[in-house]
Amino acid sequence: MPDFFPFAGFRYDRDRGDDLTARVAPPYDVIDEDQRRTLEATHPENAVRLILPRDGDVDGDRYDRAASDYERWCAQGVLVRDSEPRFYGYRMDFTDEHGRARHTLGVVGALALPEPGDGTVLPHERTLPKAKSDRLALLRATRLNLDPIWGLSLTEGLSDAIDTSRPLGECTDEDGTVHSLFAIDDPARQRAIREGVAATPVVLADGHHRFETALNYREERRHAGIADPGADAIMTFVVELADDQLSIEPIHRLLHLPGDGHAAAASLRDVLGSAFTVTDAGPNTAAGVDALESAMRESGALGLVDPDGLALLVPRRDVTGPALAHEPAPVAGTDAALVEAVVVPLLTGASMEYRHDARGVAALVASGVADAALLLRPVSVADTRAAALAGVRMPQKTTFFAPKPRTGMVFRSLD
Repeated sequence: MPDFFPFAGFRYDRDRGDDLTARVAPPYDVIDEDQRRTLEATHPENAVRLILPRDGDVDGDRYDRAASDYERWCAQGVLVRDSEPRFYGYRMDFTDEHGRARHTLGVVGALALPEPGDGTVLPHERTLPKAKSDRLALLRATRLNLDPIWGLSLTEGLSDAIDTSRPLGECTDEDGTVHSLFAIDDPARQRAIREGVAATPVVLADGHHRFETALNYREERRHAGIADPGADAIMTFVVELADDQLSIEPIHRLLHLPGDGHAAAASLRDVLGSAFTVTDAGPNTAAGVDALESAMRESGALGLVDPDGLALLVPRRDVTGPALAHEPAPVAGTDAALVEAVVVPLLTGASMEYRHDARGVAALVASGVADAALLLRPVSVADTRAAALAGVRMPQKTTFFAPKPRTGMVFRSLD
């Protein structure tokens, strides 16, 4: 069963009087270039400089730059290490898309990396090689877990063991979510958390690339004959797998079409008509996008944003059924699998980007940044659990768990 244990983390020194909000950052894979520059300008010691370092005078030294920044911040007292290993309670208070006040409560600790085939950690998504190679180079240089991966525990009542009486820091992100970190030092609480997480497998919700990167780094060290206990675990945010604790958003696809992309997008509805019933959904407006997402949920359909506006794409089951027949049930029912198996073969030479904000995606098409976009529906918590327990993986970029923990609330060193 999973081994989840406390560690002595590095945190920004609260006694320096700086606002923690200005120091932390979103996870690396949701930061675009504009936000990256904004974070860099917000504070010279913002965590974005560690997770997305820039090259210096010598090309390719960005990873060494991240390591040197971290070492300098520690030497200057910007970052301080806790004196004893502990668990860290982490709470996110937010308002969901329906205007309801909600929260996600979990615990940050060190999760032992599984040995091949032991089934203690169950991934549910496939991964992209490029992202793993980038994160591996950063891990080699820094020997740090800079942001936690996200695991879901099947153990009922785990949330009850999380103590929120000793705050360590708080910040508010750009969406108004309040992130709070707490110390969990009581031995009885720590024991209850360890035993609770150990009772059932951990479903990997977010951070598949970092998880696989950690496995690869551990194997590198082993093959080199290096005993490295720090590399045998990864910093993980564990949340009880309960509907009231979790919010899953869809991840949409921005399309860049080959040749004259705008011209190709103009005929996109005809191309997709071979596999979908295409119904015009009006102009590309914010209200129109909201209405389209509602229609998608009611019809079990995809949405399309193109130069002509919006459209509803209802799958033709005589076409999509055979295309998805090779996929296991928990995967075949996802929009991401539908796009991968049916849409991608129709769009030869097209490339995709991934965004989770439907209105933002539609605006990028309207401004010409992308030729078109596909809007997808979210995957349910139950489907995520079913895929993991069945031992199958959904296509990459299927689930977007939100809100996401901030990078910089706590760091874990492998040393």
